Amino acid sequence: MKDFTKDGITYCGKCKEPKEKILYIGNKTIKPHCMCKCEREQAKKREAEELKIKNLKKIERNRNICFESPEQMAFTFESDDKLNELSTIARNYVDKFEKLNNTGLVLYGSVGTGKTFIACCIANALIDKGYTCLITNFPKIVNELQGTFEKQKYIDRLVEFDLLIIDDLASERKTEFMNEMVTNVIDSRYRNGKPVIITTNLTAQEMEYSEDVNRQRIYSRLYEMCMFYQVKGKDRRVNKQVEYKNILEELKND
Repeated sequence: MKDFTKDGITYCGKCKEPKEKILYIGNKTIKPHCMCKCEREQAKKREAEELKIKNLKKIERNRNICFESPEQMAFTFESDDKLNELSTIARNYVDKFEKLNNTGLVLYGSVGTGKTFIACCIANALIDKGYTCLITNFPKIVNELQGTFEKQKYIDRLVEFDLLIIDDLASERKTEFMNEMVTNVIDSRYRNGKPVIITTNLTAQEMEYSEDVNRQRIYSRLYEMCMFYQVKGKDRRVNKQVEYKNILEELKND
């Protein structure tokens, strides 16, 4: 429907609201534009679309910061096989992230049981909710620290993330410098009330009764910060090899 004029001002032909208003300034009369209901709704829709695009770009940027590999970016709850209760725990951890008061997780168990996969699922889900996450390991942290003169600034940056995931704890070399860096990073998160998720192949007994005094200090801090969960099950990489063998057999017969 076309706009129409009434009482000297233009009205919207659709919503019938005025698109102009009359103002008297001294001896002058002006008719500035004003938004009718249709235009207000269109403007609100544009703002919502712009905000959505902005948030999507932010999420994409945060995901690229969190992960180094496209493989880890693809580790989501949608691709989870849900073979154990950890899947439920991880989903609920994401849902109750704020209410958990910065409580972290230590996922411990043998190689190939899916600890890193679940940690990445948690990170991806939290990033979708607008949180910032980083998954890394201490060999990488130490390499980056050794390449900068601003060591404290680097550690402070690790504190800024809403969630820091340390993958494969205890696989790093047990040097004095390494122990110091592990302690500094974990203590910094603890002092600032920021959670960590740790994955490790250590057993609970190895952590609780470590003979290394420096490591005792680290594990003791983690017991204060985190819930400990043993990830059980067979090495999933073995199952993958069974799948690959079946594919090889098919290739032989083609």
